[in-house]
Amino acid sequence: MPNASFTDIPETSADATYDLLIIGGGVNGAGIARDASGRGLRVLLVEQDDLAGHTSSASSKLIHGGLRYLEYYEFRLVREALNERERLMKIAPHIIWPLRFILPHSKMLRPAWLLRAGLFIYDNLCRTMTLPKTRSLRLQREAAGRVLRPDYVRGFEYSDGWVQDSRLVVLNAMDAAQRGAEICTRTKLVSAERHADHWVATLEDRQTGKTRQIITKALVNAAGPWVADLLRDGLSVESRNHVRLIKGSHIVVKKLFDTPQAYILQNPDRRIVFALPYEDDYTLIGTTDIPWEQDPGSVSISAEEVTYLCDSVNRYFKRTLTKDDVVWSYAGVRPLFDDHSGNASAVTRDYVLDLDHSAAPVLSIFGGKITTYRKLAEHALDKLAPHVPGLTTTSWTAKAPLPGGDFRRNDFDARVKSLQKRVAGLSRQTATRLVRNYGTLVETLILTKDAVPSGPLGARLGADLYEREVDYLITHEWARSAEDILWRRSKLGLRFDTEDLTRLRDYVAQRLRRNATDPAPEREPVA
Repeated sequence: MPNASFTDIPETSADATYDLLIIGGGVNGAGIARDASGRGLRVLLVEQDDLAGHTSSASSKLIHGGLRYLEYYEFRLVREALNERERLMKIAPHIIWPLRFILPHSKMLRPAWLLRAGLFIYDNLCRTMTLPKTRSLRLQREAAGRVLRPDYVRGFEYSDGWVQDSRLVVLNAMDAAQRGAEICTRTKLVSAERHADHWVATLEDRQTGKTRQIITKALVNAAGPWVADLLRDGLSVESRNHVRLIKGSHIVVKKLFDTPQAYILQNPDRRIVFALPYEDDYTLIGTTDIPWEQDPGSVSISAEEVTYLCDSVNRYFKRTLTKDDVVWSYAGVRPLFDDHSGNASAVTRDYVLDLDHSAAPVLSIFGGKITTYRKLAEHALDKLAPHVPGLTTTSWTAKAPLPGGDFRRNDFDARVKSLQKRVAGLSRQTATRLVRNYGTLVETLILTKDAVPSGPLGARLGADLYEREVDYLITHEWARSAEDILWRRSKLGLRFDTEDLTRLRDYVAQRLRRNATDPAPEREPVA
């Protein structure tokens, strides 16, 4: 193996020297970038597509302990996730909020005493829990129970949390950039040479085709479903750990219920399916657990999965669903740590950090879940600290708000009303969406005092999306296409028709061309 030092490579400038190169712009990569840059490291994160372009935007959108993991005795994981649920709700009250769940009891499945015992443990594993605890229900006496079939008599209501998953990734990347990190989307690792105390990496901008070479003291492999491929083929590093790819699919239908609670439904195969309130007018139903051995970047729901999810709902709800009720679907591949479980649903959701420091260090991430991403980042950097000069073990992210999250949850409604007062004619629904997405950044970044002929938000592009918001997403959140905006920065794709989509695509292309020729530099992402 070559044993060169930094001084042996004079053609690489100091501007291209980093402490940490992170491959992968999902929630784990973005979380590590944020934490590392806050500890004073010079960080470069590269993502071959868009931020949260794959697994991290294809979740069930939950910040939760994982009630069903108790059945597999994953007590440490559940405790950590419940503690993280509390922390994340405090640092990101705009994109994460509490959600109550209805768990109907089926006489054919788990006994009621077992469910109650599990919920008691769930309520008490986190000593700092602030959410309402479990209560028993007579379902037909509850508004949330009346949409269920009458043979479901008993049930339980418990607490967990909801998250705008892809926005969580973007906000971590924004905070990292504000602290000095360089975030490069549509950028691919072409090759990496390992030396005794550094890596030399060649990167390609996938939009321009241009390449550049950088030096980094350490490398983090947060490539998600590609973690094992990158380790073996891209970095030429052997590992005894393996990843197990599991496809999870979801469907969206017109809303099944008007109550604010979600539902957790037990199936005869002992799996569970969630039915969740979604974007005001819809219900999100998922997920499946299907072993996946094909390309992780090309995945979609199957007809069998649609039938499975519809059957799961039809087993409990009075209203009958068919495939014709599905207005949208999505699928993602979860890169779980392979614990050799025979059942895909039983594969651990815990994470394993694989550090190879036989030469310049590389840390690979196997597994993990959105709820524990912040703790995973802490553990990852603590593990790297002895091998990366200048990296301290001082953790800081547990209490530092994410961009836009520096307000109290109780102030949310007041912020919505204030926004409505400032923007004449702004509906409560739109004001709520804007505060949900951007928190305290709404007034300082999306709205300005500049007068524009078409109003403070600019021209309407479709649904309740206006030019000013698109400009902000391009300038501050790395949006580069209509799809980035509609399906990851927001979920307004559900409300866009073909004409709206064409208008938005034209506007994005025009704005990107203007940015490319504008001599004034773009603003840095703001936290």
